[in-house]
Amino acid sequence: MKIRVIVVPNSGRQEILKISEKEYKVFLKRSPEKNKANDELVGLLKKEFKCPVAIIRGKTSKTKLVEIKNGN
Repeated sequence: MKIRVIVVPNSGRQEILKISEKEYKVFLKRSPEKNKANDELVGLLKKEFKCPVAIIRGKTSKTKLVEIKNGN
């Protein structure tokens, strides 16, 4: 499954808001420097969906395309 994620780095909180079935807004504590926010995003989504997660587009953008790899 692929989802669109809008990231808000440096927000001081970790929260995932579901906007629609395929779109989420994620608030992150970490800054985007040195890939810290992306690492936090992947960890947070992995914990939420309980599946492997990979950013497939938008690694340097606030809007990302993320793949949730179901184990089925």
